[in-house]
Amino acid sequence: MMPQLFLSRFVLAMVVCLGFASPTIAQQRAIPDSRQQISLSFAPLVKQTAPAVVNIYTRRVIQQRASPLFDDPFFQRFFGQSAPRGLPRERVERSLGSGVIVAPDGLIVTNDHVVKDSDQITVVLADRREFEARVVSTDGKTDLAILRITPPRGERLPFLALHDSDELEVGDLVLAIGNPFGVGQTVTSGIVSALARTAVGVSDFNFFIQTDAAINPGNSGGALVAMDGRLVGINSAIYSRSGGSIGIGFAIPSNMVRTVIDAVNSGGKLVRPWLGIDGQQVTGDIASSLGLARPAGVLVNAIDPKSPAAQAGLRVGDVISAINGREVDDPDSLRFRVATLPVGSQVALTVARRGTNQSVAFKAIAPPENPPRDTTPLGGRQPLAGATVANLSPALAEEIGFSGVAQGVVILEVARNSPAARVGVEPGDVVLRIDEREVSSVSQLGRLIARPQQTWKVTVRRGDKVLTSTVAG
Repeated sequence: MMPQLFLSRFVLAMVVCLGFASPTIAQQRAIPDSRQQISLSFAPLVKQTAPAVVNIYTRRVIQQRASPLFDDPFFQRFFGQSAPRGLPRERVERSLGSGVIVAPDGLIVTNDHVVKDSDQITVVLADRREFEARVVSTDGKTDLAILRITPPRGERLPFLALHDSDELEVGDLVLAIGNPFGVGQTVTSGIVSALARTAVGVSDFNFFIQTDAAINPGNSGGALVAMDGRLVGINSAIYSRSGGSIGIGFAIPSNMVRTVIDAVNSGGKLVRPWLGIDGQQVTGDIASSLGLARPAGVLVNAIDPKSPAAQAGLRVGDVISAINGREVDDPDSLRFRVATLPVGSQVALTVARRGTNQSVAFKAIAPPENPPRDTTPLGGRQPLAGATVANLSPALAEEIGFSGVAQGVVILEVARNSPAARVGVEPGDVVLRIDEREVSSVSQLGRLIARPQQTWKVTVRRGDKVLTSTVAG
């Protein structure tokens, strides 16, 4: 059986007590050089950090319908009034995860998938006290959520300060703290196995710390702690054949966590900078054709002419190798680096162009709502009836997770069993042409589909594919 990726969330109905920490002075990396050093213990570090890791359990009520077969007269004939009815029934689902206190006033970071759609969230501290928590902010794109509990007046809770995850190196020692399988707070140790893992597929921003510290279901939202006692990552997923740890765990880097916390502390919505480019990974063949020393970086193959990067001189064909001095190996790592930058900060791209390295510098801006989205449900006797469309702007592209240069008309929703569904269009498709006529706006699309005709030809772009369907009118 092939290994699978598991979000380390654990479903059960028990409450466990968890765990505190304050930052200490960073220690120098060193290999143990004596038996005395090898026998050293993690116990002091655990005593510092574990009380800041908490247990989170959630409750949600799910409405279920009994089988409609029980409404059939055939069943009523045999079972009479005692037969179950097809009325909604309630089922309570409970789930268990972990979280990390990141501020003494009760601010907690966990995974979005731990608390998503919950009706009630309870946080249990190391001293067994329970607090009702409220969701302050969620960010499904990073799989992070911010909760808040209210401690007694004047009390400062134990917390973990954030480590700079860019300082990590492969081979560094780390501790993973959480509540696997609901057995209670558990500490495991390991090393950083890899950095910048981008093929994980857990969130929109694939850029993870890989560790062999044992992470299991229930560890979701728990702490990955560096040897200086600071939070270096939020444990999120495991790669496993059975759902248990085989030594391949993934954590969201603390630098991404910091952007979500900063947005909460500033009282605003999380806004990520806009580059306005689309690119692809540099393969060996591409590197050879461009005269690059090795296959690394992002080849720019499309750019919004109104973007700050274009206005600063970035061109199609450039290969981006670093952003603000940090190497990027593929589009996912570039997106991560951009997402951790605050709007208004300076951006410096290192690009290879015709055999020379150049720098393209500009100020990061928020994605603009231009053109206005003009969200419109389509009806009538035409092939896109039942679809809801909008003008694609950089702001809308960020909102819906659209990758690439934001231009044209995008399909947001498709009603079930509608003409649009039968044609095969999907949310995220960009309408390119109707009967070989280019589509540039919602209003233009409306005019093109308003005329009745016997056959229609609809062309859409889905990812890097162009699909065309011909249907009867």
